[in-house]
Amino acid sequence: IGVATAKGLSYGSNIPLIAVSTLQAMAFGMINSKKFSSIKIKDPANIWFCPMIDARRMEVYLSFYDFQCREKHEVSADIIKPGIYDFILNKRKVIFFGTGSGKCKNILNHPNAVFIDGFNTSAAFMTQLAYQNYMKKEFENTAYFEPYYLKDFIATKPRKNILK
Repeated sequence: IGVATAKGLSYGSNIPLIAVSTLQAMAFGMINSKKFSSIKIKDPANIWFCPMIDARRMEVYLSFYDFQCREKHEVSADIIKPGIYDFILNKRKVIFFGTGSGKCKNILNHPNAVFIDGFNTSAAFMTQLAYQNYMKKEFENTAYFEPYYLKDFIATKPRKNILK
């Protein structure tokens, strides 16, 4: 609905459409947050940030970003299991946060895994990223732009009818 509205406004007003990844916006928000600045880190350049969005069961949507908010590992939908990110955690600290990070704490048990609770997303996190895209003239084609979903949406009937 949000993308359809943005496309309509963009097309109707003849203004460019700029896309910003939700996960990248979350990473940008964490990098610039008081929660992160309160952590004592020896080498911030060697830290990656992993925003996690809860999917279902033990699955999360995530990506990894460096301190400059550059994507270091493509967006994925992963089922969390022990050792899944050891290939990253063996080399650097990773800050895990977001709605999916809570269910991963006990599974991603590694000395370089840092979990930050209580992170709240905000549309304000995307403003600077959108401005950077604007300055680089990185605009989307309003006719063909679609949101990036990792999985197809499958509508199901609810188990309970709350309207009865």
